[in-house]
Formats: sequence, C-alpha cells, structure tokens
Amino acid sequence: MSDATPHKQSSGSLLTELAICVIAPTLILKYLSPEDQLGPIYGLILGLSLPLLYGLYQFYQEKKFGFIPALGFISILLTSSIGLLELDNKYIAIKEAAIPLIIGVGTIISLKTPYPLVKTFIYNEKILQVNKVDDALHSHNTKNEFEAALSKATYILSGSFLLSAILNYGLAKYIVTSPSGTPEFNDQLGTMNLLSYPVITIPCLIVMVIAMMYLFKQIKKLTGLELDDILHT
Repeated sequence: MSDATPHKQSSGSLLTELAICVIAPTLILKYLSPEDQLGPIYGLILGLSLPLLYGLYQFYQEKKFGFIPALGFISILLTSSIGLLELDNKYIAIKEAAIPLIIGVGTIISLKTPYPLVKTFIYNEKILQVNKVDDALHSHNTKNEFEAALSKATYILSGSFLLSAILNYGLAKYIVTSPSGTPEFNDQLGTMNLLSYPVITIPCLIVMVIAMMYLFKQIKKLTGLELDDILHT
C-alpha cells in the first residue's frame, strides 16, 4: 500500500495539471471566445487565468517560487498582454521561443553559480538519493569527475530547451495567424496550447531522458552504485 499511494498521488496531480492547464483553457479559448459567448477579451482572461491561478496555488502549497514557475507566470502575462493590447500576432511566436531559450541559457549560466539548474531538473532529492551518491563520490575520490559529467549533462539538457524554442516558434507561426483580440486568435491559441504537449513536450522529454541516462551511467561508473540503489522509489 505504501508504494501505491505516492503513485496514485502523482497520477492524480498530473491529471489535475493537464485538466487545469491544458484541457480547460483549450476548451474556453476555442468555444467560449466567440462574440455570442464570453467574447474574445473575457474568453482570453478566463482561459489564461486557470493555469495562472494553479501556479499561484502550487506556490502557496510549496512556499517557494522558483526560476521556472516565475518564467511560466511571465509567459502567461505576456500572452494575455498580446491579446488584450491587440499587438501583432508575431509576438506570440517570439514569446513562445524566448521562454525556453531563456531557460536553456539560464541552465548553462547556472553552472557558474552554487545552484546549477541541472540539480533542479535531474540531480535532486525527488529523483535520487543525493546524499548517498555524494558520500560514494567522496569515498571513491571522484567528485571532480562527477562535476564534469554534471556539466556535460547540463549541455544536453539545455539542448532540450533549444529544441523546445525552435518547435515553439514553428508551431506558433504555423497556427496563430489571426489578429490578436479576435475570437479566431483565441481559438488558435487554444489549438496551439493543445498541440504543444505532443508536438513539443515529447521530443524535449526524450532529450531530457538522454541527459538523465547519461548522468545515471556516470554515477554508476564513478560510485559503483547501481541505479536501484540510488533512485527514490
């Protein structure tokens, strides 16, 4: 029962996030934005407010607001500003590419700080028993080799964000062609929101998994620990 409970909680959390951040906003933007419904302005506000409120709720629950959630918050505000101010729709494509590009560059820059972002994405207590790995690295005197491996994994990880930026830009340019502030614009935003998960998330997830597998292989090589010994179950 103890193994099943976290799995159910994780599955429930994922389904909740998909429902609030993808499905509900998509339906609102596509079907409640016509003039005879909420209209483009209120449809846009309602559609984007759901993931925004969910992000604020997560912040309240976790009592912290990290780099990535902050960019997500800014992304929603920029999208709503483009729609409400009726700016050129080209800014949607620019914004969609800029956010993952900033994360990718920030991931590399963070290597020079005490808090590299690769430890947020991969080398963290939610995935690995970090203290156990660190102890094994010290006992094998391989800490420097591991830091080099961590840097390489960071560059692989940043590649996933570069890929995301390219795919985001292409998807936005292809789908969002209507003037902002119109029901058609909201409808296309909804379509882009829905398609972004299979079109963008899956390829980027594959690259991220490659970075994870590389790092796990290096941990095994440098510590002698098997993956089952260090993964949180």
